[in-house]
This record gives sequence, C-alpha cells and structure tokens, in this order.
Amino acid sequence: MAPVAMRSAARSLSGAKPLSFWLDDPARPAPEPSLTGDERCDLLVVGGGYSGLWTALIAKERDPQRDVVLIEANEVGWAASGRNGGFCAASLTHGLGNGIARWPEEIKKLEELGEKNLDAIEEAVRKYGIDCAFERTGEIDVATEPHQLQELHEMYEEADGLGLAEHMELLDADAMRAEVDSPTFLGGLWDKRGVAMLNPAKLAWGLKRACLDLGVRVYENTKATQLASDGNGTAVRTPYGRIFARRAALGTNVFPSLVKRLRHFTVPVYDYALMTEPLTEEQLAAVGWRNRAGLGDSANQFHYFRISEDNRILWGGYDAVYHFGGRLSGELDSRPETFLKLAEHFFTCFPQLEGLRFTHAWGGAIDTCTRFSAFFGTAHAGKVAYAAGYTGLGVGATRFGAEVMLDLLDGRKTERTELEMVRSKPLPFPPEPIAWAGIEITKRSMARSDDNGGRRNLWLKAMDKVGLGFDS
Repeated sequence: MAPVAMRSAARSLSGAKPLSFWLDDPARPAPEPSLTGDERCDLLVVGGGYSGLWTALIAKERDPQRDVVLIEANEVGWAASGRNGGFCAASLTHGLGNGIARWPEEIKKLEELGEKNLDAIEEAVRKYGIDCAFERTGEIDVATEPHQLQELHEMYEEADGLGLAEHMELLDADAMRAEVDSPTFLGGLWDKRGVAMLNPAKLAWGLKRACLDLGVRVYENTKATQLASDGNGTAVRTPYGRIFARRAALGTNVFPSLVKRLRHFTVPVYDYALMTEPLTEEQLAAVGWRNRAGLGDSANQFHYFRISEDNRILWGGYDAVYHFGGRLSGELDSRPETFLKLAEHFFTCFPQLEGLRFTHAWGGAIDTCTRFSAFFGTAHAGKVAYAAGYTGLGVGATRFGAEVMLDLLDGRKTERTELEMVRSKPLPFPPEPIAWAGIEITKRSMARSDDNGGRRNLWLKAMDKVGLGFDS
C-alpha cells in the first residue's frame, strides 16, 4: 500500500485538469484566420510567443510605416508563453550569478539594461491597457538547507561589492517566515525590484491585441515550413501560401529553427507545474505571503512558486526532463509521476495546507542552451535575425531579444549589439547519444549535490570548467 503522504498527494490531484491554468480562460481570444495565398511585407515575424509579439510590436513602434506580418503555427501564446510561472524578471542572464560567471566585465551594463527592459514592459502594459495582473513584487531566493543559506549570503556580498545590491535584502529564518511561512525555510535573499508577477497568457493576448491595433497582420494556425533567400529578401512557405519579406525575425525558440545550423544550440527540456484551488482566508493566513513576492528555492533541482491574483498557489519546477533525440510531443506535456512528486513536495513545504486540492496540472518544453541565457545572430546575409535559448527565463528577456533582432536587421550599432553576450554564442550540444547521456549524468550529479551539502562532483566541476555550469 502506498504511504499515507503519497495517498494524500494523489487525492489532491484527483480533479486536476491536464492543461495550463492560464490558458483555461473563457476570455481567451479567438484565433486570427490562417494565411491563404501570397503576402508581401517589410518584416515577417515567425512565432506568436513573447519573442515574436515583442518584435512585431516594437517594429511598429520604431517605424509605424513598416509593414509587419506575424505568423504562428498554432495560436498566439499557446506554448511556453501561456504556460509558464508568470515570473517576469529583469535579469537578461538567467540570474546575477550566471551573469557574473560568464560576463564579469559586462555585468553592470547587463543589469542596467535588464532593469530598463523590465521598466519598459511595465510601461507597455500600462500604455496598451493590458490586463495581466502585473505586480512588481520582486522574488525571494529561499534557503532550505544550511549550505544554501551560506550561498545566498555570498551572493549578496558579491552583488554588494559590485554595487548591485541596492534593492536586495537578506532575510533570516524569522524574517523569511514572516513573509511566507514554511517549516522548511531557513532564510532568503529578496530582490525587491528585479521581478514582477503577472498572468502570462493575458500578457501574450494583450500584446497580440496591441499588435493588431498598430496594424500588424497576424495569421494563426499558419506554420512556417521553409525559409529561403529571395533576391533582396526572404521567402517563407506555409501550408496554404507564401510570404515574401525584406527581412525576417525568428522567435520559434524551442521548436526546430528554420535556420538548420542553429538546431544543435538548443535542446527541449520539459518543465511541469501545478495550480491549487483558491486559498480560503484561513489558509492564506496560515502561509502569510503578505507582500506576494515570487519564490524559488535554492537547490540545483529547484521549485518555483508564487501566489496568483485570486490567491491560488502555482508550484512548479524540480523535475526537468529531457527525452532522447530532443523529442517534442503533446503527449509529454502530462507526466503523472512528476505531478505526484510535485504534490508531495508541496505539502512538505506547506503542511498547514493539507487537504488543499490542485485544479490544474500541466507541462511543456522550454528551449535550453548551454549558457542558460539567450543567444542572438543573423543568417541569410543579414536578412534573417534570431534569438533563442532563454532557458525558462524569457518572460522578460524576450523583449530585450526583440530589440536585439531589430537592431541587427536594421544594421544599427547599439549598446545592445556591442555586448559580448550578444556577439558570442554558447557551445552547441553534441549529437545523440552523447547529448542524452551527458544531460542524464548532469541531472543525477545535481541531485547528488543537493543531497551532499551542495558539493559538486568531478563531472559538475568539469562542466563548470568548460563553461557548461549547469545549476538549474
């Protein structure tokens, strides 16, 4: 017979719908018609997630006369943009620690540009009247083991030494549990300005409406099947037509790039999440969450969690899964063994919420690259730009990536295009079966590290040395 804790966790999932809570919304807009026939435009944007939406919107803001077309293979926001945790971070480098390790000479500039980018997202939400529950709450990195508490203190000291700790606050156990109460919390590091909480699907739908209002022609259920140079521009085939564009921007992220040489730079990793029913007043009082900050624990295999506008708790992460050959399939979006594991971990963190039920359980692939933050570039003699590899932290950084793509397509030399981060590429992943074996060994090594006081084994140390410092 299953242990009591497992049976209790299983009961909490009994009514969970196997789809993203954010997309399960009666206000979800109807899709725009598919493209049929041929189109011509100045700029074609491929992909209707945040990357493509921001690119189309900013392109029209920069030049209202620019003729812009956006195509999406499914519906706008249906993939990663509509099923993430709703953490919109200023960081362009997948966290300050990753940025310091990879671009120490640029980190101050990268942090400054990231803050400006988050401010610009907040301004766009206000300007276009996007009702996406945007809250500038910040995020707390939580320590649940003594070595994690030490690491948070070291991170604060390093940030302070660089002059980057102005909006950070170290929390001891009492202060941490005064913010959000869990018997597992030993302390935290609160970035009070660098992260906003929002409803990710409503952000995508709001950006779509803003694009349409500015004159962008949006075609949904229109998959780009082939891209080629065509004279002074590009030609893209779709199931029912073609698009001839002077320039093209690719925001396809986890899906195989139309530029085939880029496909080894990313792999799809599946991430999973749960959403609870709304907490009662008594349940909310039991956990606190008075300032509504987003939270993430500090393990290698970490959980991210936050409270929604209607006082539900989203609980995700931990069990990142790579399938041999980079397999992508809708069947993989549901993984009961991971949902059960997440539910067990949830009630370990919040035992005072025993009996709470989950209403939604979902998953999906994110595009991961070896440096954990986006990379950029051009193809087809500068007529095509791309940005990919956001590794789960693209809600905010995709807007920056959109500006980089537009700078590159316009031939503009800017402070963005001069960054080493923008001019360099991550190491590509090796072919199978080496990629699968390497990722599996790394994942198991990270789990051992979490169980062994954070000590990294020889494999992880070797990965660190060659710039593949997997930490999440």
